Amino acid sequence: MQNKNNNQKGTMTKIRMNTELRNKLFNKIKNVFENEDTQEKEAFLQAREDVDRQYEHAHRLAVDVVERAYPPEDVSVLRTFKKKYGSPCDVVAKDKCFYFAHQEGVDDEGEPKETKSHFDFGLFGNLNGSEYNDQEGRKFALAYFREDLKAMDCNPDIYAQQNENKDNPHKTKHVDECLKALGHTGNSYSSRDESNGMTKTFNDQYYLDVIGTSYCRSRAIACNKDEYEQFETWRIAKGNLVVNHQKWIDTIMKQCDQLKIGLKAYRYLSEGIELATELGIQVDEAELIRTNSTGLTIYNPSNLASMIKGMKNKNQSREAKILARKKYEESLN
Repeated sequence: MQNKNNNQKGTMTKIRMNTELRNKLFNKIKNVFENEDTQEKEAFLQAREDVDRQYEHAHRLAVDVVERAYPPEDVSVLRTFKKKYGSPCDVVAKDKCFYFAHQEGVDDEGEPKETKSHFDFGLFGNLNGSEYNDQEGRKFALAYFREDLKAMDCNPDIYAQQNENKDNPHKTKHVDECLKALGHTGNSYSSRDESNGMTKTFNDQYYLDVIGTSYCRSRAIACNKDEYEQFETWRIAKGNLVVNHQKWIDTIMKQCDQLKIGLKAYRYLSEGIELATELGIQVDEAELIRTNSTGLTIYNPSNLASMIKGMKNKNQSREAKILARKKYEESLN
């Protein structure tokens, strides 16, 4: 056994780096970076927990404010009229975004001063009060469902990784994959939500009954200043999640940039293994070599000879071929 281990170490020192080995080492080390308990990661997780708390509080408040403007008994009566008279009385609808407004004092001309903004409870709702800009909303959605998207082989960090880059095919590809995985369709500001999957499940929690036939921008719902500020606090919490996600991914990207430079400079696999060890990362050397498509085949004469012999024996029986393959696989272990 000792001789076998010594031979394996001797073999590794001969293995030259190639793209496949570099990528495998890079991905293993990067995965460790992402799973490390750092201050930046903890801030991101705390920000997401704060979002959940703020969503619960803001939604309860929205129910109070919306039902104060559109009493449930009035909604019930109008629905009864719709059943009786049809489309002329079709004025009740469900929505998840609202213009909330409060008045405080008067301006120089004696007119009431109104402060209002658009608040969208949907997963892709805006973070700045703009009814039509969902770019920041997309960043929030990808950060909020980061682990779910990672589990679906998507890249929810794409916005953070490409933060300083303009739109490009690489960025568009990964964003589209994430949106599809989340079930996002159409425009986030549309009251006619046709989304599915995680997006629909998320959005369905926040629909409320409103009265009127126009879009939300023309039906500002009155609230007081304190209520308005609480809605702003909830929306700020969503923005903080995006900010902390960006800060966390920035730290990983900086480490990965240096990692790429180092791995590219290394000529031998042993150097990459040493780097991982110095970083406190245990890499299964045997597995790395064994799963490499060329490593042992090229640098282990015994394995290479067995493989070549197997290629030459064209007239072997099926049983003989299976036996030869088993022996080859056993030699790798």
